[in-house]
Amino acid sequence: MMREQVLSAKRIVVKVGSSSLTGTAGSALDNDAINGLVDALATSRNSGCEILLVSSGAIATGLAPLGLKTRPKDLATQQAAASVGQGLLMHRYTESFARYAITAGQILLTAEDVIRRSHYQNAQRTLTRLLALDVVPIINENDTVATHEIRLGDNDRLAALVAHLVHADLLLLLSDVDSLYTADPKKVGVLPIREVHSIDELSDIKLGKRGGAGVGTGGMATKIEAARIAMTAGIPVVLTATAHAAAALAGEEIGTLFHGTDERRPSRLLWLAHASAPRGRLVLDSGAVAAVVERRLSLLPAGVTAVSGDFVAGEAVDLVDQAGVVVARGLIAFDSSEIPILLGRSTRELGASLGAEYERELVHRDDLVLI
Repeated sequence: MMREQVLSAKRIVVKVGSSSLTGTAGSALDNDAINGLVDALATSRNSGCEILLVSSGAIATGLAPLGLKTRPKDLATQQAAASVGQGLLMHRYTESFARYAITAGQILLTAEDVIRRSHYQNAQRTLTRLLALDVVPIINENDTVATHEIRLGDNDRLAALVAHLVHADLLLLLSDVDSLYTADPKKVGVLPIREVHSIDELSDIKLGKRGGAGVGTGGMATKIEAARIAMTAGIPVVLTATAHAAAALAGEEIGTLFHGTDERRPSRLLWLAHASAPRGRLVLDSGAVAAVVERRLSLLPAGVTAVSGDFVAGEAVDLVDQAGVVVARGLIAFDSSEIPILLGRSTRELGASLGAEYERELVHRDDLVLI
């Protein structure tokens, strides 16, 4: 029986991991692996689908030319490896897609491109235009300039966010594991999970960590997080091994299918929840927590007891309860320097003493998402 959700998909985001392209750390790019993946993507594209590829591998590809046997731990060497490897990786993709007369285009994203609304709207326009021009976008985080403090962290999450950004019909996560399993697939009696309808179904599953190849940053946990993001955006996800890409795109019941929810969360709220880096914290009293979480109201100054961080209006901040537990995230309407004099005061009082521009919410409910 074929998977109708896959067969009906017209815009597909595919993510491939470093270990699928280079094998173990220090190895050169595997040309057969690249060509095999491109064969599958080209077949799907030539059948009428739009394909976007999120590809890891820049750092891994740069290891061999630099004579490195393991993934470097220091940031400067990681960035150097990415600088060398990204060009080689893109060159191989360009050559491989050219066999099908398909043009590939490079998109390098930073955390800022998906944290700040104006930036990701620009990314959205660029990706949409590339698809209109029959180009296959090849997307990666810009590891040459990203730092530990301002980076997305893994391409699984990036792929899920890109899938939502371009309103994809399907997300295909490819790795060196052919399915999600009930536990470590190397153990006896472990079974593959063919379908997941809710992330809650995964609560008792022991997820694996980073793979043994030593070239990537992810693992099964990051793929589950990516699936969760996509599912809540209404996008189905197939998780399987890179060698099974063609079969998965053909709708065969291979790997694990995560069903998307029926309702898509608005773009900016999904990105606010999963891609934004909070610049500060507002501590809420119990009444404000109830208003925000239970009644889904805007956050007013009267319900805030403390503020921390250095931020400007329009940046993301975490809203926490008295115990410090994050309950929501929102786009703040004031600079951090302005907020201390607002705390605990009603909007009417603030309007009377400071002016009409202060008679408003700290975080409007339309700019707020529960965590």
